[in-house]
Amino acid sequence: MRLLPLPRLLACCLAAGLLLPAPAQASSPALIGLERTLSALVAAWPGDYGIAALDLRDGSTVSINGDIAYPMASTVKLAIAGAYLTDVDRGRRRLTDVIAGRSAAQLMELMIVRSDNHAADQLLAAVGGPVAVQQWLATNGIAGIRVDRTIAQLLREPGHVFDSKDVATPNAMVALLDKLNGPLLSAESRGLLFGLMSRCATGTRRIRALLPAGTRVEDKTGTLDGVTNDVGFITMPDGRRLAVAVFARGGRDRQPGIAAVARAIYDRFADAERNALTLFLQLK
Repeated sequence: MRLLPLPRLLACCLAAGLLLPAPAQASSPALIGLERTLSALVAAWPGDYGIAALDLRDGSTVSINGDIAYPMASTVKLAIAGAYLTDVDRGRRRLTDVIAGRSAAQLMELMIVRSDNHAADQLLAAVGGPVAVQQWLATNGIAGIRVDRTIAQLLREPGHVFDSKDVATPNAMVALLDKLNGPLLSAESRGLLFGLMSRCATGTRRIRALLPAGTRVEDKTGTLDGVTNDVGFITMPDGRRLAVAVFARGGRDRQPGIAAVARAIYDRFADAERNALTLFLQLK
């Protein structure tokens, strides 16, 4: 696993200590080879990377710096969406509700597809602000994510790279994705959110960039000064879905770094599919 310089590590640990406690999560034995590949890959890129991936079919996981807190940037918008859609599913709100002249559905589309910050803050205010989203996370057993500010407040404050506010660990972000993929949301709300994520217009050079043409990706990006993130789902050719979170800060060329990480994860699971098919054909 890649080590951080001591002052930065202490800063990250301080941030992590302010989060709700989350158990440490090691890579699954079957994915130790992928962990080594990812470690070598990010060691070749400048900057600091946090990576987590979860096979939603069998629960196997891999992570690099998976329990270190990183700035979420706009990936927090998935939590905002989840909180609002939970209220819709419970009859407390509707997607047709008008907020500042637009329907909630329109704001949701702008927030997820275009990463519109103003739309995000309007939906955030509608659900009760950062405190309400933090409570939604806690209620649903999602630890390791801290929501402190509106997007406007976050952008006004400097020092994002090693911020202790509005942070998440890669493992926690993958846990959020897993919950969104499960029974937390109704099938209708889940389909709406994932459909919007599949149309993400801000991430063409990140998770999607090096994957084979036609690969379905549903993602949400995050960008601040010195911070580049992408989190979401990759669907493999056999229908297997992977929840992936890649946080990158410092250094340069972070978008190509994220793309290379996503391709390495894809290739590992594609190889597993091919090996399983070969074995099946041999047994026929």
